[in-house]
Amino acid sequence: MVPDGLWPALSGASGAALVCCFVAAAVALRWSGRRSARGAAARARQRQRAGLENMDKAAQRFRLQNPDLDSEALLALPLPQLVQKLQSGELSPEAALFTYVGKAWEVNKGINCVTSYLADCETQLSQAPRHGLLYGVPLSLKECFSYKGHDSSLGLSLNEGVPAECDSVVVQVLKLQGAVPFVHTNIPQSMFSYDCSNPLFGQTLNPWKSSKSPGGSSGGEGALIGSGGSPLGLGTDIGGSIRFPSAFCGICGLKPTGNRLSKSGLKGCVYGQVAVQLSVGPMARDVESLALCLRALLCEDMFRLDPTVPPVPFREEVYTSSRPLRVGYYETDNYTMPSPAMKRALLETKQSLEAAGHTLVPFLPSNIPYALETLSSGGLFSDGGHSFLQNFKGDFVDPCLGDLILVLKLPSWLRGLLAFLLKPLFPRMASFLSSMRPRSAGKLWELQHKIEVYRNSVIAQWKALDLDVLLTPMLGPALNLNAPGRATGAISYTVLYNCLDFPAGVVPVTTVTAEDEAQMEHYKGYFGDIWDKVLKKAMKNSVGLPVAVQCVALPWQEEMCLRFMREVEQLMTPEKRPS
Repeated sequence: MVPDGLWPALSGASGAALVCCFVAAAVALRWSGRRSARGAAARARQRQRAGLENMDKAAQRFRLQNPDLDSEALLALPLPQLVQKLQSGELSPEAALFTYVGKAWEVNKGINCVTSYLADCETQLSQAPRHGLLYGVPLSLKECFSYKGHDSSLGLSLNEGVPAECDSVVVQVLKLQGAVPFVHTNIPQSMFSYDCSNPLFGQTLNPWKSSKSPGGSSGGEGALIGSGGSPLGLGTDIGGSIRFPSAFCGICGLKPTGNRLSKSGLKGCVYGQVAVQLSVGPMARDVESLALCLRALLCEDMFRLDPTVPPVPFREEVYTSSRPLRVGYYETDNYTMPSPAMKRALLETKQSLEAAGHTLVPFLPSNIPYALETLSSGGLFSDGGHSFLQNFKGDFVDPCLGDLILVLKLPSWLRGLLAFLLKPLFPRMASFLSSMRPRSAGKLWELQHKIEVYRNSVIAQWKALDLDVLLTPMLGPALNLNAPGRATGAISYTVLYNCLDFPAGVVPVTTVTAEDEAQMEHYKGYFGDIWDKVLKKAMKNSVGLPVAVQCVALPWQEEMCLRFMREVEQLMTPEKRPS
C-alpha cells in the first residue's frame, strides 16, 4: 500500500519533477548502453581491419618470395589432391596456407565474410604433425568455435573483447591432424537466423549474387568456401545453419547426429537447451572433402579430449560400399511449397538415382506441422526466450532477426492473446507464438518426452519401408538479404531433422533456369500468409543461382548419409567424379 500523505507529496510540481527524473534516468541508461554497443562495434571493426591488413601483407610477402608458384592451379585442386601433394612434399604447407590467405583476403573485399585472421597460423605451420590426415590444409572456422586469444562474439557487443582462453576440442583435434586454422568467419547476430549479418561486422553477401543472402548461421563459411577462399570449414547447425549456407552458396555441407562430434568449447547464447540438438559439421566444395574431415575428427584424440563423444571411428566400409540403395523421397513437406527449381532438382535427382539402379520409395515423415510448431519451437524457447534476450541488453538488434526480439519481449499473456487473434487468419504464426511460452520443469520434461515419441514414430515408419536413406527438397535458391528473418516457416525442410536428430547433408545439383524463374510468378505457397508472400518475393531474380537437395540417414549413420550424398553428387555433377 502507498502510505497516506505520499500522494499529496507526489502531486504538483514536485511530482512532475520526480517523473521527469525517472524518464531522464531511463533515457540516460538506454543511451549509455547504446554508447557501449557502438564502442564495441567500432573496436570489433578495427580489429577486423587490422587482421585483414595482416592477411594481405602475409600473402604479398609470400608471393614476392615465391614468384613461380601457380596459385590458380593450387586453388583449383580438390581437397583430397591437395592433401596428397602436401603429404608427398610436392607442395609445401606454406604455399597452401598463404595462397588461401591471399584468396580469402581478395574475396572478402566483395562479400565481407572474414571476421578475424588467426595470425598464429603462421607459427602453426611448423608444428603441424606430418602424419595427420589433414597435414598442411588451411581451414576456416565459424566464429563460434573458440580459438585461443580471439573473440567468439556471435555478433553481440557483450562478447566483444572477451578472447577465448583455449581452443575448442574440435579445433584442438584438427590441429593434431595437421590442419592449419587461418580465419574466423561471420555469423548472424546470436546465430538464431538463416541470414548473415550483425552490428559488429556487418552483412555478409552471397558470392553468386550480392543482393542475395549467403544463408546462415554458418553464412561466412558458406560464402568463403563458395567463393574459393577456403578448401574446408567447420560450421554448426541447430535448424539448418550448415545446410542453408551450403545450399545458397553452391557447396556441400553435413549436419551430423548431435553428439557425433564434440561441442566442447563452442560459444553460444543459450546453454542447456537439449530438446533440439545442435550439431558440429564440415562444409566443403565436394562430398569427399566432408568425408575426409569426418575421418580426421573421428579419432582417438577427440575421444580422449571429450569422453562424452561415443568412441566410434569413421566406418570406411559403409562409405565406400557400392550396393544399390533403397531411397525414400518426398517432393514437398506440404508446409513450405517448393520453388519450381527445388521441385525440378528433386525430381531430376530421383530419376538419375533410379536410372543408376537404386530403388525410390515415396515417404513422408508423419505430422510435420506438429514437429515444427509444437516440438521444435517449444523446445528452442521453453523459457519463453528469457535466456536468449539476456544477450541483447543495451545492444542494437540486427535487421536479419526480423521481429524475433520484439515477439520475445512481449509479455506471455499478450503473446497468448496475439496467438488467439491470429489463429483464424495466420494459423502457422499463431502456433509458433503459442509454443514460444515459458514452461515449468514438468511441462519441459513432457515436451522432451513428446520429441522422443515422435522420433521413434518416424523411425518406425522408416523401418517399415526398409529404407537406407531419404531424399528431400532443400530450400533454394538463396533468398534476398534480410528476407530469412521474415520467412520463418521456410526452415521446415531443415529443422525437422534437428528435431529428429538425424544426420542430414546437402549437395548442389542444378541452377535456376529462366523457365524456373517464369514459373515463380505462379507461386502462392500453401497458406498465403506473410511468410509465403515474403518467400515468393525473396526467391525471385535468381537465374543461375545454385539449388541443392537434402540427403538424410538414421541417427549415427553419417557414413551412410555421406555415401548417399556422394552418389547424388557423382550422378548430378559428373565433373566432380574422382579421376
